[in-house]
Amino acid sequence: MSESKKVRLSDGEKGNVIKLTCISVEGVMRRRLLDLGFVPGAIVEVVRKSPLGDPIAFRVSNTTIALRKDESIKIEGELMD
Repeated sequence: MSESKKVRLSDGEKGNVIKLTCISVEGVMRRRLLDLGFVPGAIVEVVRKSPLGDPIAFRVSNTTIALRKDESIKIEGELMD
């Protein structure tokens, strides 16, 4: 049995599946992310990273959403096997 590994969304690699634990974004962007399904407990898959790592595409709730690095660095979760 392996331990879960804490990771920021911005550090995820293509194909990683992450269970969200903490969203440290504030204001209007927080509300928007929550509305899109970025809530604690949600399962997020890293779909694609641009060559320079910004933006990053994620799949959550059967929807693909691209986030900038300054947004995704504030969202943490546990790396799933």
